[in-house]
Amino acid sequence: MKQYSAPFERNREPIARVLGEILPSTGSVLEIGSGTGQHALWFASRFPELNWHPTDRAGALSSIQAWRDEADLDNLSAPVELDLLRGPWPVTRADAVVCINTIHIVAWAGVERLFAGASRILPPGGLLYVYGPYRYAHRPLESSNEDFDRWLKDRDPESGIRDFEAVDALARDVGLELEGDRAMPANNRSIWWRKLS
Repeated sequence: MKQYSAPFERNREPIARVLGEILPSTGSVLEIGSGTGQHALWFASRFPELNWHPTDRAGALSSIQAWRDEADLDNLSAPVELDLLRGPWPVTRADAVVCINTIHIVAWAGVERLFAGASRILPPGGLLYVYGPYRYAHRPLESSNEDFDRWLKDRDPESGIRDFEAVDALARDVGLELEGDRAMPANNRSIWWRKLS
């Protein structure tokens, strides 16, 4: 049941360095789109004072659980279903929301629900962190990301690399303020917002 993602090996340390700067020292983190479950295990082990709550669509939960069983970490919760396109959120409060390599995969309606849901469950000062590729109005998209965007849209026309400005507008509309935007490996970005009062 345990699945493996090769990009995890490349991005786990750079993401962990950013999260180490911005996550609260204690509290709960809701991870949306946990995929194979490798990131959940890695970050739970790196940040033992944070309770990590992995989520994904139903088909991914067995792999996440298999990684959790292997790790046996007290601060890594059992995975629960969260589909950004349908159904309720299983968590009503979190101090931070982390979403890695999901926004370019899910349809735009799911991106809207991600930001609305994060705003709903975060307290004032709570964090929403996302990782992945983005387009920016003031510069051309990298050639590798142009190829990736075509591949995504061939696979699913509703997916694709999102415009940063459109995503940031969603955040502002639900009371989240941009706090950071950092270049990452393979033309990805770490971007995070804080919940206003």
